[in-house]
Amino acid sequence: MIRKILMPLMATGLLTLAACNTVQGVGQDIESAGQCGEDVLEGQDC
Repeated sequence: MIRKILMPLMATGLLTLAACNTVQGVGQDIESAGQCGEDVLEGQDC
């Protein structure tokens, strides 16, 4: 009985952690693209 409850909770926790990591990675990519745009406007290379 405990196993039937514990397994879905663990799976949900792991998926939540993976989603947070993915969203953080997307945020870093967007920030990097913005920085590259600023560098180009200032006459520098990306």
